[in-house]
Amino acid sequence: MRVGIRIASLIMVGLVPFSAWSQSASKLDDLAAPEGPNEASEATLETDTDKKKPTAEIYGFIMTDAGYDFGRNDPDWFDTVRPTKLPSFENEFGEDGIAYFSVRQTRFGIKSWLPTSKGEVKTIFEWEMFGVGPDAGNTTIRLRHAYAQYGRFGAGQYWSPFMDIDVFPNSQEYWGPSGMAFFRNVQVRYMPVMGEKNHVTIALERPGASGDKGRHNEIIEAQNLKARYPFPDLSAEYRHRGDWGYVEVAGILRYMEIDDVDSTPPDLSSEATGWGINVSTNVKLGPNGSTLKASLLHGEGVENYMNDATPDIIAVADPGNPNLLTVELIPVTGAVLFYDAYWNQHWTSTFGFSLISLDYDGTDPLPATFVDGKYALANLQYHPADKVMYGVEAQYGRRENFSDGWTYDDYRIQFSFRFNYSMMLGGRK
Repeated sequence: MRVGIRIASLIMVGLVPFSAWSQSASKLDDLAAPEGPNEASEATLETDTDKKKPTAEIYGFIMTDAGYDFGRNDPDWFDTVRPTKLPSFENEFGEDGIAYFSVRQTRFGIKSWLPTSKGEVKTIFEWEMFGVGPDAGNTTIRLRHAYAQYGRFGAGQYWSPFMDIDVFPNSQEYWGPSGMAFFRNVQVRYMPVMGEKNHVTIALERPGASGDKGRHNEIIEAQNLKARYPFPDLSAEYRHRGDWGYVEVAGILRYMEIDDVDSTPPDLSSEATGWGINVSTNVKLGPNGSTLKASLLHGEGVENYMNDATPDIIAVADPGNPNLLTVELIPVTGAVLFYDAYWNQHWTSTFGFSLISLDYDGTDPLPATFVDGKYALANLQYHPADKVMYGVEAQYGRRENFSDGWTYDDYRIQFSFRFNYSMMLGGRK
C-alpha cells in the first residue's frame, strides 16, 4: 500500500503609511537608523560630546477585523483565506455562512540601533496575537521576528531570503496570497553586496520546520520511517533596484534523508534534495507611487516555504514491489499578481490574484488531497490620518481536490480598522 508522507510548514507569520499591513513591514530596509538633527552635516565630523547614542523605536498597531464568510473553512482559520483550509468534502466544517470578529493581527515590536566602536548593531523583536500550530484558532502571543544584524552579518528569526516580502499586497486579509513564498525562519545570513542598486543575501536556514498538524518526524514514524536533516537549507537572493522599481531572483536548496528505523527487511531508507527558484518584482505604475507586484515560483520539495503550505514529499510504492517505498518530491508552482493603488493622501485600493498548484503525476495521493488553490481580493481603504485606516475588502478562495471531482469556492466581505502607534526612545543628545 502506498503511504503519503506529509511535511507542512510553520508559517511564522514597522510602520510605513499604506504599507502591506497583514504580514509585511519590519523589512531589512526598515532597520536604517532614524536621522537626528543635522545628521548630514555631522556624519563625518562628530565630537566626543556629540556622538550617536542607543536608539529604540516602540511600534505596532491595534487592528480589528469584522466580516462575513458566505462559505465555511477550518474553524481554526476562521479569519483567513487559505485554500488548503477550505472543506475537502460536503459540510466538513458545517453549513455555510458565519460572522466573525478578530483582533489577532494586532502587533507590537521594538527596533533598536546600538552604536559600537566598530559599527552599528541593529535589532528587531516583534510579535503579534495570531496563534498557529498547537495554538491555531487562539488569540495569543506569537513571535514574528527576533533578529540582530551587525555590518554584513545577521542572525535570528527573520524573513527567509527565498521569499520577497515586498510582493505582499496592501491587503486586509491576514494570511495573504497562497502562491507566494512566505516563511520567517531561524537563520544565519551574510550580505556581501549592500548597495543602493544591488543587494545580495546568502543564508543557512533551519531545516525540517514543524507543521500545522504535527512534526514531520512524528508523521512518518507511523510507517517506521524517520526524517533526518543533516544540513541546513541554503538560500540566496539577488535584487537589482532602479527608478522604475526592482527585480529579484532567489533560490533554495535543501536535503533530507529518510531513515528506516525498523531492522526488518526491506530497508526503506531514502534521500531527497529539494530546490526552488523564485522571481519577483515591484514596478512603479500609476499615481503617487502606485505599484504592480508580481512573482513566479517553481520548485520541488519546497512547499514548507510557501505561504499556504502543503506536503513536500510523498512515498510511492515501487511498481515491481508494493512493499518497497521510495520518496518523491512534489513539484509546486506559485504565482502572484497584485496592484496597490494610492489614489491620493486619503484613499488607497488593492486588487489582484494568486494561485498555487501541486503536480502529483506519477504518484497516488488520496482522492481528497489538495492539488490547486486560488486566492483573490479587492479593497477600498480610507486613511483619515497618517496613523488611522478604515477599509472594506471582498475576498475569494478556491480549493480543488486531486481526483474526486470536489471543488469549493469561498466568498467573504471584511471590514477592518487599524490604529498605528510609534515612539522613539534615546538617540542623539
